[in-house]
Amino acid sequence: MLGRLSTDALPFYSWVALSGAVITVVTFIAVIGLITRFGKWGYLWREWLTSLDHKRIGIMYVLLALVMLLRGFVDAAMMRAQQAVAHNSDGYLPPEHFDQIFSSHGTIMVFFMAMPFLTGLINIIMPQQIGARDVAFPFLNSASLGLTAAGAGLVLISLVIGRFSTAGWTGYPPYSGVTTNPGVGVDYWIWAIQLSGIGTTLSGINFIVTILKRRAPGMTLLRMPLFCWTTLASSTLMIFAFPALTVATALLALDRVFGMHFFTNADGGNLMNYINLFWIWGHPEVYILILPAFGIYSQVVANFSAKSLFGYKSLVFATMAIALLSFTVWLHHFFTMGASANVNAFFGIATMVIAVPTGVKVFDWLLTMFRGRITFHPAMLWTLGFIVTFVIGGMTGVLLALPPADYLMHNSTFLVAHFHNMLIPGALFGYLAGYMYWFPKAFGFTLDQRWGKRAFWCWIIGFYLAFMPLYALGFMGMARRMEHYEIAAWQPFLVTAALGATVIAIGLACLAIQLLVSIRNRANNRDLTGDPWDGRTLEWLTTSPPAPYNFALIPHVHHFDAFHEMKLRGVAYTRPTRYEDILLPRNTGAGVVLGGFAFIFGFAVVWHIWWAAIAALVGILVTVIARSFCDRIEFLVPASEIEEIENRRFLNLSKGNAL
Repeated sequence: MLGRLSTDALPFYSWVALSGAVITVVTFIAVIGLITRFGKWGYLWREWLTSLDHKRIGIMYVLLALVMLLRGFVDAAMMRAQQAVAHNSDGYLPPEHFDQIFSSHGTIMVFFMAMPFLTGLINIIMPQQIGARDVAFPFLNSASLGLTAAGAGLVLISLVIGRFSTAGWTGYPPYSGVTTNPGVGVDYWIWAIQLSGIGTTLSGINFIVTILKRRAPGMTLLRMPLFCWTTLASSTLMIFAFPALTVATALLALDRVFGMHFFTNADGGNLMNYINLFWIWGHPEVYILILPAFGIYSQVVANFSAKSLFGYKSLVFATMAIALLSFTVWLHHFFTMGASANVNAFFGIATMVIAVPTGVKVFDWLLTMFRGRITFHPAMLWTLGFIVTFVIGGMTGVLLALPPADYLMHNSTFLVAHFHNMLIPGALFGYLAGYMYWFPKAFGFTLDQRWGKRAFWCWIIGFYLAFMPLYALGFMGMARRMEHYEIAAWQPFLVTAALGATVIAIGLACLAIQLLVSIRNRANNRDLTGDPWDGRTLEWLTTSPPAPYNFALIPHVHHFDAFHEMKLRGVAYTRPTRYEDILLPRNTGAGVVLGGFAFIFGFAVVWHIWWAAIAALVGILVTVIARSFCDRIEFLVPASEIEEIENRRFLNLSKGNAL
């Protein structure tokens, strides 16, 4: 009845695994207990879990991302500690547990930290930047969040029940095949990615339709803020790239569950088909993660340089060029496959070419700062740290684009350093910049800047300490994912890398302290005007936090710095002569129910509990059908209520000396 599930699934194979499971369970119980103790279940259900307000859904995405950032960092710290002490010794991690850790670290950071973080920021800001009241499909937004949370839940429960994959975050066969890896770990990985991937694809569709159909009057495509352009590019990549990953992991599941031979090493299977499909998704995924961060950097640089973006159109064209070229470079991830010299040369050249539009962006940002009145807000520090660090990572990428050099350094720690050198400053620094930049817009008060700056300096110093030694180790011949080693010359570099991870941990602590201090002092840091940074784009026209409808009157746009241009003309805070009723999406629990059934389905398939899997599928189908028959999907906000909210807004504007 319970398939493969038994008491053997409990993590007694390692004291480290058991400790992690206990901490996970205790934390979960503590959170449930606190919510119950303060009687907040009704509030959470009414105001958050069932809300279709894009801003609240975005905040929940970011909260999920921050939780998974902490979880993924714990894995990273454990790997660094193991390698620091594992010279001529077994260290403290059993080999199989070490393999689980590097697999879960990559999976969490890419799928369940970075993707929710960027999706959350897009949800909160993009509709406001284009002058919209919500995304095009509010319920689809809630369903996407439910599917993403279900995937994250499968990864987290693998800490407690069963084991996670040992095949790496890429899941290459034969390591992920049922013969080599017969346990449940790879199945957890497959279904976590399947669920989150479907949610991401739906989000991409939602964002594209919102941008193309919901822009304010006068906002042509070339009047959109750069963040909206990068969102459009990233969302386009989502809907074209993620199906490749969905198909690849589905076929791998068929190999494992039904004994098929898509990716086996015999009976007509071909391992390289999987690797091609994975990286046809994988390299566009790099730009799915990085392009929204590029948009954030563009907004931050313009705002804190007190200038319009230099070369706005060139930034737009560079963004779309990167999106297009990202589909032409996937083979550089496996030059060692054995393709012909001509094939390798083509993909090597394409990889170098994609650096050109990225260079255009860097020069445009630098020229925006040139002769600007720069304010060193923490968001600006993240941006400056990104520019310097990302250029270093880009140069190492051009080196790896040379097939002979790649042959030498393939699967070494040089590659680990390069990959992190692109994604930590290229994506995570951008998300943290956006988090600090737009926090007052989401919550109505600013974050403490002192702790924000301390967090930045710990992250940037820790990054260089953690990853620069890995470049050297790659040249010295150290392969990645080594659980122990015998070469004494490597250990000082690995100890330095572990020190860097410690400094980053202090940076994470600074982020937590920043949030706590800011909440404590929120009364003194209220954003009364909705525009604490003298912003340039439309999100700063709304209140902080915005009303459920965002804009009582949809603005008319004349420039890509729409709000700045309105302030110059003196029409930013003009009262309308009359207000009109507004229709908004009605709350629904269907998205939460879908996510719950999806989690049950994934867990049941992992453990071969087929009756539960069928029941969950029926539940998903019934929920979707029931939702499709629901006619009362909107509610009306009367003009009188809107006028009352807007009167309070203008009173706050007066108190904040904005009028």
